[in-house]
Amino acid sequence: MVQVAHSLDSSDSSVPSAAALAEGLGGDALVPLQSALDWIVPLYGEHTLRTGEPTLRHALGMALIAVALKLDLDTRLAALLFAVVEYVDEPSEEVERRFGRNVARLTDGMARLNGLRLITRKAAQSAATDVRAQTEVLRKMVLAMVEDIRVVLLRLASRTQTLRYLTEHDSDSKEELARESMDLYAPLANRLGVWQLKWELEDLSFRFLEPQTYKRIAKMLDERRVEREAFIETSIARLKDDLAAAGVQADVYGRPKHIYSIYNKMRAKHLDFSQVYDVRALRVLVRDVRDCYTALGIVHTIWQPIPGEYDDYISKPKGNNYQSLHTAVRASDGRALEVQIRTMEMHRHAELGVAAHWRYKEGARETGEYDEKIALLRQLLSWRDEISDSAQWESHYKNASLDDTIYVMTPQGRVVDLPSGATPIDFAYRVHSDLGHRCRGAKINGQMVSLNTALDNGQVVDIIAAKQGGPSRDWLNPQLGYLATSNARSKVRRWFTLQEEAETLSQGRTIALKELQREGQAHSSLDDLASRLGFKTTDAFLIAVGRGDVGTRQIQIALHGDVSPAEPAPDVVIGRSRGRGRDDKILIVGVGRLMTTLSRCCKPAPPDAISGFVTRGKGVSIHRSDCRDFKHVALKHPERVVEAAWGEADTAAQVSDVYPIDIAVDAHDRQGLLRDISEILSREKLNVIAVNTMSKGGRAFMRFTIEVRNASQSQRALTLIGEVEGVERARRA
Repeated sequence: MVQVAHSLDSSDSSVPSAAALAEGLGGDALVPLQSALDWIVPLYGEHTLRTGEPTLRHALGMALIAVALKLDLDTRLAALLFAVVEYVDEPSEEVERRFGRNVARLTDGMARLNGLRLITRKAAQSAATDVRAQTEVLRKMVLAMVEDIRVVLLRLASRTQTLRYLTEHDSDSKEELARESMDLYAPLANRLGVWQLKWELEDLSFRFLEPQTYKRIAKMLDERRVEREAFIETSIARLKDDLAAAGVQADVYGRPKHIYSIYNKMRAKHLDFSQVYDVRALRVLVRDVRDCYTALGIVHTIWQPIPGEYDDYISKPKGNNYQSLHTAVRASDGRALEVQIRTMEMHRHAELGVAAHWRYKEGARETGEYDEKIALLRQLLSWRDEISDSAQWESHYKNASLDDTIYVMTPQGRVVDLPSGATPIDFAYRVHSDLGHRCRGAKINGQMVSLNTALDNGQVVDIIAAKQGGPSRDWLNPQLGYLATSNARSKVRRWFTLQEEAETLSQGRTIALKELQREGQAHSSLDDLASRLGFKTTDAFLIAVGRGDVGTRQIQIALHGDVSPAEPAPDVVIGRSRGRGRDDKILIVGVGRLMTTLSRCCKPAPPDAISGFVTRGKGVSIHRSDCRDFKHVALKHPERVVEAAWGEADTAAQVSDVYPIDIAVDAHDRQGLLRDISEILSREKLNVIAVNTMSKGGRAFMRFTIEVRNASQSQRALTLIGEVEGVERARRA
């Protein structure tokens, strides 16, 4: 069984030999390890860390943990050199000169992670309701900030060594460090599969956070130790004999007891100490997967299985790729016994996690193999083990990508996750929409930067905001690179839409009030007028007036009503419109040979869906079925609405007949914009009969009236115009 070795006793000031630190490595490791020891012993001298622990002791403890985790030479050297950055000028260059580029990278990575200490402690201490979510982001941030996963393993080793030291020495920061370890580092150890460090981090943190509960459980374990050990020895002997009789080669031994795990089960299942299954536990290590299931059958033959306490993590591994068979049985004395069964390879992974599978060889980075392994590992760390629903996991896993996410911080220590390439403006909108609107400048790590600067992991971003105001239209220009997230872009567009609506509403109110005064009905209520015209709210009515969707004629009709008697509905016959030219191709359902005119408000053209409205003295007015004006009058006089459709005509007539339609273009204003759009219309052989353009605040609003043979011609033109540089939207007006 793998055990993570403890560092030197507090009373022992000796330094382990290079041979002890090179355990499991080749003879070539002795020279660089001895060189590192010779360098750091006088360099660290009497220096201490913030906790009071001697720097040298901490470095040696980290290195011994790296040995127990069977990490490579570079990682063990980096553990010894973790504090060189504090005592050497240009430490990165010096470490690279002495021990190579890979070791220098590892020490640089540790220095970067150490910069997070103040931030992680702020999150751990926070009493805010989102502290759990913030801690989760911090876990991801730790991983995203390192290019080499060994840096995280070294950080875990460092924290484990710190907690070990605090078991022997008092410190004001003991509880603070324990809380941070429980919230951040123990879950990271779990997700990396380094269970030895996970259990120790949890037990030591629990010891500091809940000292009375810890002591009570430890005392109960100690009181029954003799009885438990005797039972375990008897159970091991019996199980070994039965396994051997079945031809299964296996190692069987008692499993270590982890106090925090026992406490969690007692709390989660409301159990008494005597009811916790893994107080008495065995572990069985076999050669292959087939032997795992054979051993399971033998265990269930010897002892009675407890229903609901069997888990098959071999066929369905945990998110960190943990594999094992777990079962709980009733022993001969009636009490529970937990048994874990796994292969030697599964056991090596369960104890050491990624450290058991990653081999960091010189040149791996050049071959691309290293980067592929890190990418795979980061997918593994997409927090699968905390999502129980499989469908939810599939959705989450497919969308999770640590490499595409950066983690930055507010000056108060809140961590914000953003897509790679995000800018300070994206950050501001992520914090709060109002902060984004008022953003006028930004500082990154205390230095002023431009608002289109791409953010990077670990930076502290401070937004400089005006007391009031709104965003700039330049932010929506993709060529300027101010916004990288769709969420921020939509908020900026929404702001301008609301501003335009407010301006349109004001214009509509002015027009409506003037019309009321002109008609001598200044006392009339705008609310009543809006209701007569079929609008649910007065604001919707005023916006329609401001946009020109409701004209003064409609307001006059709504004010005075229709004084003429209603005409009877026409007989239902199918007729063709009277006259010649394009109007002769409109079929009117329900009207025999009436004059028709194409309405100017919506300018219909084939193959638009059309409807007719019987006017007084002007025949049938043909509208697009989605025309706002038509909908309003149709609601008021449904008896005048008739069906209409485009009729058939000979080919020559189709070629010669054209229909005027309006198209509207919204764009960022620039030199040559009108020319580029005009070239497209000319190239498509579309005759332009009217143009209206307006520029305001760097924006261009254009309206073209063009002649087309059918609506499909206009659709092609709109598609081409939409591709012009700076054009945001091209549509049929």
